[in-house]
Parts: sequence; structure tokens; C-alpha cells
Amino acid sequence: MITSVIPKLPYINKQKTADFYKVLGFTITSDYPDYLIATSGKLELHFFSFPSLEPSKSDFMIYLRVDDIDTLYENVGQKLSIHTNGKLETKSWGQREFSMTDPNGTLITFGQAV
Repeated sequence: MITSVIPKLPYINKQKTADFYKVLGFTITSDYPDYLIATSGKLELHFFSFPSLEPSKSDFMIYLRVDDIDTLYENVGQKLSIHTNGKLETKSWGQREFSMTDPNGTLITFGQAV
């Protein structure tokens, strides 16, 4: 029986990636030569080294559900860049969402049910 899903995302620069996800509230719990694990509560993200990745050509994406999207948007938006097409808004499918890209070009969308 499946008990959880753990995304594995690429990184180009490990330290920049760790610093970015720390701003989002993650803690780096494991740091290996070519691998990084970040956690926030029960959520776990794994990162693998991909030094030849071109962020502008990345197709990696992740959707994170949150419980206080307005506060997160305000706090994160003061420290990191919100995606130009990802401003906070309520979508027709019943989610309040915003998006940003990490230093590796991974699109991160945050959503909360309305």
C-alpha cells in the first residue's frame, strides 16, 4: 500500500537550492555529496544533482497545498520572486493559488481550497 509521495527534483547549485527552500519553511535534514533532503512537517522533498540543467528549459513542476496561502504569499513575496504569471488569485476550480520558480527552473505552485 502506498503511504506517501516524495518528489525528486533537480538542483544545479545545492546551496542556492537549500537557501531557497529554507525561505519556504523547509529544513535541510540530509545533505549528501549529490543529494539533498528537505522537510516541512510531514512533507519531504528530495533533490538530486543535475549540473547541466538549464533552468529556462526545465519542465519540472510541483504543487504544494497550504493552509494559510495569504500569509505565505505575503511572507514569501518579500524574500523571493513570484512568477510573472503566478500572482495570488482564486481560480475557477476552487483553489487560491500563486506560483514561483526555484533557482533550478522548477515551477512551484501553492494552493489552498476556497
